Amino acid sequence: MKKTDNEFRIQFISKSSNESFARTVVSAFVSQLDPTVEEINDIKTAVSEAVTNCIVHAYPDSVGEIYISGSFTKDGTVKIRIRDTGKGIEDIKKAREPLFTTGGSDRAGLGFSVMETFTDKMNVRSAVSKGTTVTLFKRIEGKNSDN
Repeated sequence: MKKTDNEFRIQFISKSSNESFARTVVSAFVSQLDPTVEEINDIKTAVSEAVTNCIVHAYPDSVGEIYISGSFTKDGTVKIRIRDTGKGIEDIKKAREPLFTTGGSDRAGLGFSVMETFTDKMNVRSAVSKGTTVTLFKRIEGKNSDN
């Protein structure tokens, strides 16, 4: 990966009220690259899905920690990592299938599909009883394409 131009790290508890906090922090950070409205909305949507997965699936019966870090390079490549230390995912391949959910009938099973749709690349790592890390990559062309 290219040399990081800027980065941040935050940590917060897995309460649903913190999902909008995460979106705001990430969008404020990425705004330094002068993204288009569509680019910023794409990132906010992907981050929302990742944080919601942590809240709903990683810590279904408890409150735990969510860690987000982000960086970008001079060429506008943004990397956002969302990590939890929750229950983990038994079968990542199955979990990434559209409409698959372990969250019951009130869940659509589209979280990973949405994250993939709104980013250029997504990596998922997980270990049962240790947690999950989702890494999102998005190239910001921005309003000024000479970033």
